[in-house]
Amino acid sequence: MAYAHAQDNVCQTANQLVTIRGERSRWFGAGEQALLGLRVLSNEQIDVFVRSHMDDAALAAALAAARPETQAVTTGYVAGYNRYLRDHAASLPASCAGAPWVQPMTGADYLRLQELTMVQLGVALFADAIFDTSPPGDDEPAASPPGTAQAVAALARFRLDEPLLGSNGWAFGADVTTNGRGVLLGNPHFPWSGVNRFWEMHLTIPGTLDVMGAAIGHSPVVQIGFNHDVAWTHTVSTGQRFTLFELELADGDPHSYVVDGKPEAMRPQRVTYEARDANGTVQAREHTVWQTRFGPILEVPRAGLAWSKTHAYALKDANTGNLRAMDIWLGFNRDRNVGEMRATLAKLGVPWVNTIAADRDGNAMYADVSVVPDVSAAQLERCAPSKAAAALFKAADLTVLDGSRGECDWQHDPRSPVPGLLPIERMPVAVRRDWVQNSNESFWMSNPDIDWPQITPLVGWTDTPQSLRTRAGLYEIGQRIAGSDDVAPHAKVGITEVQAMLFRNRNHAAFVVLDDFLPVCKDATSETVRAGCAVLATWDRRNNLDSRGAHVFREWWRTARAIKGVWARPFDPAHAADTPAGLATDNPEVRAALLAALDDAVTTVRAAGFALDAPLREVQTYATRDGVVGVHGGPEPEGVLNKVETAERGPLDAGGYQIVFGSSYIQTVTFDERGPVAEAMMVYGQSSQADSPLNFDQLPLYTDKQWMRLPFHPEDIERERVGEVLLLELGD
Repeated sequence: MAYAHAQDNVCQTANQLVTIRGERSRWFGAGEQALLGLRVLSNEQIDVFVRSHMDDAALAAALAAARPETQAVTTGYVAGYNRYLRDHAASLPASCAGAPWVQPMTGADYLRLQELTMVQLGVALFADAIFDTSPPGDDEPAASPPGTAQAVAALARFRLDEPLLGSNGWAFGADVTTNGRGVLLGNPHFPWSGVNRFWEMHLTIPGTLDVMGAAIGHSPVVQIGFNHDVAWTHTVSTGQRFTLFELELADGDPHSYVVDGKPEAMRPQRVTYEARDANGTVQAREHTVWQTRFGPILEVPRAGLAWSKTHAYALKDANTGNLRAMDIWLGFNRDRNVGEMRATLAKLGVPWVNTIAADRDGNAMYADVSVVPDVSAAQLERCAPSKAAAALFKAADLTVLDGSRGECDWQHDPRSPVPGLLPIERMPVAVRRDWVQNSNESFWMSNPDIDWPQITPLVGWTDTPQSLRTRAGLYEIGQRIAGSDDVAPHAKVGITEVQAMLFRNRNHAAFVVLDDFLPVCKDATSETVRAGCAVLATWDRRNNLDSRGAHVFREWWRTARAIKGVWARPFDPAHAADTPAGLATDNPEVRAALLAALDDAVTTVRAAGFALDAPLREVQTYATRDGVVGVHGGPEPEGVLNKVETAERGPLDAGGYQIVFGSSYIQTVTFDERGPVAEAMMVYGQSSQADSPLNFDQLPLYTDKQWMRLPFHPEDIERERVGEVLLLELGD
């Protein structure tokens, strides 16, 4: 599998190996920038983080504790990649041909690749905050109190308020499906470049393994997919992967902190690395990272997380050393029903995602059994730090615990196979015969009929407003089950119906607010606002390629949704799928602000050079080597299920909305007498190599809403096979 992956992505893998070795500054210069997990940072920050975080001995011990098959596929992956390098040393793609940084992979390298995938939604988010840490001096800058609005805003650079990754996952059971078997939609929203791109695979060992699907990074097995009996997908969950600890420093010694009345010295970790200057000269550098029993010290002074003379903050990541994930996914690859998947989940290795699954027997499962620190609601209250730091929990979903008391460290439930992590018995799992869904909100509304037990808020919130995308999914499912949509004349669900529901591209925000706003247009006195009103009145309220006016709505809604008091009906937990709703147009100030927002929106669109009634295909695009292609779908704030996003998420400019992530590997799966029936598409194709014919070759399928039937059975594979590579051991 690694050999095949390298055929499509060898330069991407070689570059990522430079990252996980902490050698970016050596080869590309310290000041240049690159991707570390989900954030773009300087090479210097990346190298220091990697070299301070990676513990090869601990990762080797974690692998030794894994199942023998996991150890074997790890060895195999390294061998496969290195074999490809040997076979193609003289014919690598132009982006890495002849580059001295293209080197064979070691076993330690491979474990580091897995580690970075595990912690990219945890400690890796704070790599620059760890790099920027320094002990307090006499001229230390004033820090914002952690709970202030300014402090919360400062955390936006870590994107803690909005996940960088997202997804829709739906599973339907026998009670509502056309064939009485399970039906699944997997619709992850992931980057269209970098190692978080999905790659499709079909792994077969006769009599042992037969699984198809996709994975990110360098997984040796399928992470989202299906086998003969069960299909599953993942959505990024609301569970927290780390906690901060507020440390009380010893009097007169900012390098020591107090736990249960006794001082403990911080450990200075001297990190050495090499950096290339503009002349090509490579010189050694050193940087100090300060470590504690809870993890590294970090600083975000503007967020109130400063290393002062009295307090400091350390981060503890629950996914550090989590090689159990490979065991879990290998288990999923071979499980035969959702019951077996539940047992596999109980081993606690899924890093930061929910699991949604459906099987051939007609069972549907939702589970957030991911890696979450064992901190109960009672402990949160008992172990609250300073008032300001505690405020970050609700303000920015950032848990800060009192590090001055040992009892405030993560608990050890005897039912948990991993000390310090929540066991499956205290996490949300539901197996049903109707349906479950998730669109990156908490477990609470996975099906409104579920009466959940009390679960720690570190897994997710209840009784809180839901995103418009979650509300859109609940609306679509409710309409389909009632048979009241225009998808099909019946009230059942199959993969055809699921595909239509997803690609209707219904703009849920527009359906929620436009009927209230359009009557306000009669108050418009300017030509600008009247023109905008005319376009919104005729727009079909969808984000299809031929939809005219979607960009005007986007620019208006960008401002309108933030107007103070804009909602007529506030959020009501008893009607979470439908509130907040209605515009408070009876309020003259709100009416005026809504019209002003449209004036600004029309001005923005015209300044960018687009017609107000331009079709979306002209405004929202992706540039391929064969030309610019229109992209359907819409961004998070509009509640479009088929989510696509731009890099900066800023106002429209002359370049239009240039999509860089969103719908990626999309699969719809059900079962018949033979086994799985799956139709899917990989929006950006198999190859990350810009000059490859497999780079974005499936984008036309996506733009035309054409699904591929995946060839799972041997006769299907034989019919569609286009080539074969036979790999033998060297010397055979």
